[in-house]
Amino acid sequence: MTLLQWFIFFLVLQIVHYLGTWKLYEKAGRKSWEAGVPIYNAIVLMKIINRPTWWTALLFVPIVNLIMFIVVWVETLRSFSKNTTKDTLLSVITLGLYIYYINYFENVAYIRDRSLVAATKTGDTISSALYAIVVATLVHTYVIQPFNIPSSSLEKTLLIGDFLFVSKYNYGARTPETAIALPMVHDSILFVGTKSYLSWPQLPSFRFPGLQEIKRNDIVVFNWPLDTVYKFHDPLQRHIDKPLDKRTNYVKRCVGVPGDNLSIKNGDVYIDNKKLIFPERAKLQYSYTVVTDGSALDPKYITEDLQITDRILATGRSNEYLFTAVTEKSAERLRKNPFIKSIVKNNSTKTDPRMFPHNQTWNQDNFGPIYIPKEGKTVLLNKEMLPFYRRLITEYEHNTLEEKGGQIFVNGKPAINYTFQQDYYWMMGDNHHNSEDSRFWGFVPYDHVVGKPVFIWWSIDPNLTWSSPIKKIRWNRLFSTVGGNGQPVSYFKYFLLLLAIWFGVDYFRQKRIKND
Repeated sequence: MTLLQWFIFFLVLQIVHYLGTWKLYEKAGRKSWEAGVPIYNAIVLMKIINRPTWWTALLFVPIVNLIMFIVVWVETLRSFSKNTTKDTLLSVITLGLYIYYINYFENVAYIRDRSLVAATKTGDTISSALYAIVVATLVHTYVIQPFNIPSSSLEKTLLIGDFLFVSKYNYGARTPETAIALPMVHDSILFVGTKSYLSWPQLPSFRFPGLQEIKRNDIVVFNWPLDTVYKFHDPLQRHIDKPLDKRTNYVKRCVGVPGDNLSIKNGDVYIDNKKLIFPERAKLQYSYTVVTDGSALDPKYITEDLQITDRILATGRSNEYLFTAVTEKSAERLRKNPFIKSIVKNNSTKTDPRMFPHNQTWNQDNFGPIYIPKEGKTVLLNKEMLPFYRRLITEYEHNTLEEKGGQIFVNGKPAINYTFQQDYYWMMGDNHHNSEDSRFWGFVPYDHVVGKPVFIWWSIDPNLTWSSPIKKIRWNRLFSTVGGNGQPVSYFKYFLLLLAIWFGVDYFRQKRIKND
C-alpha cells in the first residue's frame, strides 16, 4: 500500500470509530465530536477507560496494535458495565463491532472510577496474557530477539544448537513491513508449518538510529536476500512474493563493508588487495585431503585432540581421506602426527557456475575482485557491470531496468551510470568450504540487516540424546558473549550466583514482612 492508501485507510478507521462510539463519549461526559478527531480521540478514549495516555502510541505500533485493539475494545465495554465473559467474546469475535450495538441499542451507564481488576478469574488471566504479549512483542521487535543457529556455516565460532540473543538496537531496529501477523512468530507457525502472516497490506518501513555501524568481521543476522526465489544459483530465477521482514533469517560474518573492493585468493579474503585479518575468536575452516601411512584413524584423537567434529569422508583411494571442516591450527597439529604422510588444503581451480554473478570464471577459493556498493556512490553501467548490480537496481532499490538496442534504460531513461540508494555488505561463513553465502547469491542490502548476536543463553549438542542431559548441554557456552577479544568465557556460574543472592534476599524480605 502507498502512503496515500494508508492515509485513506486511516481516515476510514476514524469514521468507523466515530460512528460506533460517539454516544459512549457523551455518556462518559465528553463531547461527541471528540470521537471523530484523529489521534485526539484515542487520547480521550484512554481517559474514558482510565488507562494511561501513552497507550495511544501502542495503537500505532505494527503487530502490537493488533493486540491493543482487542484490549481497548474490552476495556471500553468494561467502562460501561459490560464485563461478562460473553461481552468479551462478542467484542473479539465481531472485531469490535459489538460496541456499535452497545452504542445505539443499549442504555448503558458509564463507570467513572471503575476497578481496573477484572471481575472474573478468566478475564484477569486473559488481560495479564495480553499485556505480557504486548511487552514481549515490543522487546522482540525493537530491542532483542532470540535466535537459533541452524547450520554449520559458522561452525566452531557459533555451533549448531547455540541459542542466541540478537540485539536490534546495535545497528538500529527496523519497523515491520508486515501489518498483520502473529506476534513473536517469524514466517511460519511452529509444528503446523503454515504462514504466520498476511502478505497484504504492507507498511512503509524505516530503521531507527543504531549505536554503531556494521564493521568488518562483525557477525550479523540478516534476512536472506534470495529467499524470494526458488533456486538461488539459477540465473533465471522464478520469483516468490515474500515480505522483506518475513524472509529467512541467516547469520554470517561480514567480511566486506560498503566501498570495499573484495577478492578471494586461494581461500583467503582480501580487501583492497590486503589480506583480511580475522579476530582470534574466528575459527576459519577449510577442507583438507589427508593421506595416512595405512594406520587407522582414531576417532577419539580426531574429535577430542584435534577438535574436528565435521564429516571425514573416504575419497575412494587407499588411505586417503577428506576432512571437510578443519582449522589451520588443527591442520598444523595433524601434520606433526607420525602416521600422516601428507595433508593438503583443497583449493578450487575450476570454474563454478553457482558463483555470483554466474557469468565469471570464479569459484569458492578464487573469486573477484568485486566492488561492494556504498550509498551515494556511482558506478559505470554497461553490459559487463550489469550482472553484478541488476538485482540491486530492480529488486532492492525498486527501479525499472531495460536493455534496448544495446542501451540501458533505468526508469525509462538512458543510463550510463547508477548511484546507489543504500549500503551493501558481503557476508561469509567461517566454514569456507561448507557455507552458502555471498559468494553464491551476492550482496546483502542494509535494509535486510536484522541485528547483532551478542549473547549465547543456551547451547545443546544436536548429535547427543537427552538420555544424558549433562553431556548434551554445552555448559562452557552458556551465558557467553559472541563478540569481543580473546576466547569466549561462560558467565553461567556468575548468573547462578546472582540468582541465589536474589532468592536469598527475597526469602529474608518475605520472612521479615511476615514477622512484622
